[in-house]
Amino acid sequence: MPRRTPRTVLDRLRTPRRFPKFLKSASVCVLIAGLLSPLSQAAAIAAPSAAASNDYCGGQCSDILPPGENGNATLVEILLNQAFGTQPGHAEDQLAPYGNLAKGYSGLTDAKINDFFNDASFGVASDQVASTTKPRSDVTIVRDKKTGVPHITGTTRYGTEFGAGYAAAQDRLWLMDVFRHVGRGQLTSFAGGAPSNQGLEQEFWRNAPYTEADLQAQIDNATAQAGERGKQALADADAYIAGINAYIDASDSGRYFPGEYVLTGHKDSITNAGTIDHFKLTDLVALASVIGALFGSGGGGEVNNALSLLAAQSKYGVVEGTKVWESFRQRNDPEAVLTVHDGESFPYAVKPADAQGQALPDAGSVTREPLVYDRTGSAGTAAATGASTTAAKTSVSSAKRGMSNALVVSGKHTASGHPIAVFGPQTGYFAPQLLMLQEIQGPGLSARGASFAGLSMYVELGRGQDYSWSATTSGQDIIDTYAVELCQDDYHYLYHGTCTAMDKVERTNSWKPTVADGTAAGSYRMQVYRTEYGPVEYRATVGGKKVAYTTLRSSFMHEADSIIGFQMLNDPDYVKSPQTFQSAVQHINYTFNWFYADSSHTAYYNSGDNPVRATGVDADFPVWAQPAYEWRNWDAATNTAQYTPASEHPNSVDQDYYISWNNKQAKDYAAAPWGEGSVHRGNLLEDRVEKLVSAGGVTRSALVKAMADAALADLRAEDVLPKLLKVINSSTVTDPAAAAAVSKLSAWVTAGAKRTETSAGSHTYADADAIRVLDAWWPLLVKAEFEPVLGSDLYAAFTGSIPVDEAPSAGHGPTGSHAGSSFQYGWWSYVDKDIRAVLGESVQGGLTQKYCGSGSLGACRDALINTLKEAAGKTAAQVYPGDDQCSAGDQWCADSIVQRTLGGIKHGKISWQNRPTYQQVVEYTSHR
Repeated sequence: MPRRTPRTVLDRLRTPRRFPKFLKSASVCVLIAGLLSPLSQAAAIAAPSAAASNDYCGGQCSDILPPGENGNATLVEILLNQAFGTQPGHAEDQLAPYGNLAKGYSGLTDAKINDFFNDASFGVASDQVASTTKPRSDVTIVRDKKTGVPHITGTTRYGTEFGAGYAAAQDRLWLMDVFRHVGRGQLTSFAGGAPSNQGLEQEFWRNAPYTEADLQAQIDNATAQAGERGKQALADADAYIAGINAYIDASDSGRYFPGEYVLTGHKDSITNAGTIDHFKLTDLVALASVIGALFGSGGGGEVNNALSLLAAQSKYGVVEGTKVWESFRQRNDPEAVLTVHDGESFPYAVKPADAQGQALPDAGSVTREPLVYDRTGSAGTAAATGASTTAAKTSVSSAKRGMSNALVVSGKHTASGHPIAVFGPQTGYFAPQLLMLQEIQGPGLSARGASFAGLSMYVELGRGQDYSWSATTSGQDIIDTYAVELCQDDYHYLYHGTCTAMDKVERTNSWKPTVADGTAAGSYRMQVYRTEYGPVEYRATVGGKKVAYTTLRSSFMHEADSIIGFQMLNDPDYVKSPQTFQSAVQHINYTFNWFYADSSHTAYYNSGDNPVRATGVDADFPVWAQPAYEWRNWDAATNTAQYTPASEHPNSVDQDYYISWNNKQAKDYAAAPWGEGSVHRGNLLEDRVEKLVSAGGVTRSALVKAMADAALADLRAEDVLPKLLKVINSSTVTDPAAAAAVSKLSAWVTAGAKRTETSAGSHTYADADAIRVLDAWWPLLVKAEFEPVLGSDLYAAFTGSIPVDEAPSAGHGPTGSHAGSSFQYGWWSYVDKDIRAVLGESVQGGLTQKYCGSGSLGACRDALINTLKEAAGKTAAQVYPGDDQCSAGDQWCADSIVQRTLGGIKHGKISWQNRPTYQQVVEYTSHR
């Protein structure tokens, strides 16, 4: 049975399967004709829009966000899409330019950049105005002809934010509704009980099991602590909500609301019966909790770390086992690529000399805390329970996947003398997209860029009048695991010496089949026990004592706090320099790397509320829930603590260049995920940008080409395969099958080690056989290299902390398969260091022993050749088994990027690229 990609919300919606046959072809037209009676949206008004005078980019700012700006579709439009493949206006007009860069970048010039990107200048030329909407007298929403992006201009602050809410609902109402339910753990009751929906709500609600009172408390606390800016943020949010609700009312009465409301049973297409619930402020916090958990909450994984450490100590003894474990953990690898590469040290979460308070579990005692109870109907199927298992594993992992890259070059090394940046977030591919584009101009607001749908009262990633900014996920550890000692029963624990009851939070969901999701009726109850030290994730014994392992996140109950930082980034009177930019992002508690460029300067800052840990606490392992091991000045009532000062966060101004692809930030700055070693996908950017900077005269097109070239590179083939071939070719390869495979692999390396089509649209890779062989070989060679020495138990434990591979055709947690992002986590550094050691080459921060062939070059070579022959014998159908998107053996399709449907509109596949979803190319010519 082929492996199936998880489906979310309306991914199951296909006319031939879900709709009766009479709805096809001509009969669909009859149905559509009957549905065309609803009033249309506000008609276009021929209103001129002068070029903006507050734009200092000189026409050299560009951006792109596939598939398109329009993420809403009426029932008519959905039916047309399902039956004939037609697209609503501006639903996918950014998909082709985005996809075409994969084969078009080699001949790129500055003049051709906007063949693949949008012009991101402020304003809309009068002859490019497609429509003008005035939802209030004090705000105007102009949409351009090319992309339909809303350009919101207000004469009052309230009107401006009202317009932002109205435009957001125009473009993403259904998606916003989906994710406010995800954040509350209520997706299945809203959109259907598909196993993927079950997994999605479980994954996020486990990390943020908030009550309605918790959500409101976040609003109250965030605004109260931020003074006048807090009051302004609350007023902005109120206006934004009012704009959303105004559109809901208008679209409901005009009957042009998203058709998904009909297909999921919330509205009746004939009588218009049913309701679309108004949004409220707490919905924004629910949305923020999802985005924060997905992209900005580094840490976790301490229990898995403890289990793999115990496995190492069991095999090698405590002292040697700990050394082996640390060599694989690579907390501070001297060969790791760095974002701040000038040698400055920023110590954080480093290994203490004498660890205190560790609470390692007794062998075999750890069990994961159940989340789901009382399953009925389809909630009890194997698919449903499998989705729950995957969600539970993903939610507690330290390996947050697929998040963003940045290339920023100082003006000292550019042709113009002005800095250049190519950067953006890698947030997966969805239809509609999680992000949306907008321009917002009003009192105290001047920005264009991307924001998460439903949180777009401010631009979150984009440009101001004379500066641009972006972010990548950083992953430093702001989550700790505490062992709370149980007392009385399994639901009471010792808190500062007092036996205290855990707080039980529950959510009961039920669903029934709809047109959109035919999953049979079912229900379940989700249950989380919360303590002062956070939600319970595991149960175990430590030294024979029963404990619950809890996870405490510094941003827990504080997702709303970051609104102030984003408000500052949109304020032209606040951000005027690298220093004021760094000051703004210091108010963001999500774990991000932030980058900045204006006409003269570049800057970097790593954000997040990094708790100051007690002396001797090792952030990598669980510690006892006792006052001596708590965060410094921790207040359980507010979940606040002492945080490291801004100067101790990795930061920099005007370094020669910056690169980031979720790699190590700076010397001595440890991250929670494993894998920051000698080979990282950040090296793909580092090598290319360093070469450009060394040559000088960098242009925008040259930097885009460097990004695009890295986006097609196979990290394993570029940085590790040459060393593997060196071992194999240390003597003549006599086996014909092995020799043929070596020849193909060598030719691929010589050609550049890219996963790229033979020609645009061919859907066939150049060097297809070599790619197939490496995809099959990598997991085989890693196992043959390491398992004989480590033993099966320790090898399995280490693979539980970091996967062996992350090829383009692999799944990627919440962003799913066909997600583009690849090569973030894998064993490439271990293979690289070990093979170099076997070859007798110099290795800094090496492993504690040689693994391949137990250190014998000949035995290592034999292991590599044997596994290579096995890999070469695997057919394409075995390597690429197929899924609900692709036939078995279709290599290109297995890698391809799919816009995962979160609504009723579907889009075509594009060829694989490993690049940001939303991306900017900027070079400012002047400054205020």
